[in-house]
Amino acid sequence: MHADEAEIDDGLVRRLIAAQFPRWAGLPVRRVASGGTVHAVFRLGDELAVRMPLTAGGAGDIALEYGHLPRLAAGLPVPVPEPLAKGAPGDGYPYPWTVCRWVPGTVPPPDAGIAAPGPLAGELAAFVDAMRAVDAAGAPPSYRSETLADRDAGTRAALARLLPEDGVDVPAVTAAWEAALRAPAHTGPPVWLHGDLSPGNVVLTDAGHLGGVLDFGCMGGGEPAVDLIAAWNLFTGPARDAFRAALADGGGTDDEEAAWARGRGWALSISLIQLPYYRHTNPVMVASSKFVIDQVLADG
Repeated sequence: MHADEAEIDDGLVRRLIAAQFPRWAGLPVRRVASGGTVHAVFRLGDELAVRMPLTAGGAGDIALEYGHLPRLAAGLPVPVPEPLAKGAPGDGYPYPWTVCRWVPGTVPPPDAGIAAPGPLAGELAAFVDAMRAVDAAGAPPSYRSETLADRDAGTRAALARLLPEDGVDVPAVTAAWEAALRAPAHTGPPVWLHGDLSPGNVVLTDAGHLGGVLDFGCMGGGEPAVDLIAAWNLFTGPARDAFRAALADGGGTDDEEAAWARGRGWALSISLIQLPYYRHTNPVMVASSKFVIDQVLADG
């Protein structure tokens, strides 16, 4: 997916575990199939996972999660992959890595959406509210701490890279993006964000409840509308309405309608930038991006 991506396989992980954490050396290692773009994830036994950054950019997530996630986890309503040990570069692998708790369950498909307003909508809203409720004093800036206006040039560049084969209505999407840019800006203080509430980071139980949330590499302080992207990443009509109704606040300290409009713009911008970048390398991300774009237009 990336020009500078590290080569990582089961054997490398076994050797690193044996050398640095011999207490886990006897546990089986197997790679987890996923559409993730920042880490390779390996199952370590039944209760642990190993997260291996693919690039230097992803390596920064390790310190971020190790430094802040344990404190955040105490105030969250569902399990998260709390880091247990931090590995060092070795055996030709150049980045730090981490061992964390495995969160059992399944992730929803990237392009199906959840239509029925069942338990997930309210439970994910409760997770977003819980993140916002944690004191953000001293929080590092989120990976997505900029404004929509700051993303305008990158979003329009992505629009220009779309091809007919992508199946995107460029004039309609451009109009939707420009409508989001017209929404009043957030005026309140930053709050804690997850920053990437996408299908691959939301764990479901067999009964369809929220069983956990993964990958806090984008977390940090930012404007509350960023975590509203879940509305278009995961839900369709009735379930999206239920998610919005269940939030304690529609978007933070400013006008709820403006926050919702900015959240729609965030979801659209992220997906437009992802689509051409991963067009030929990550079908999961492509499917997710097209789904979100369709949902933004449907919700327009």
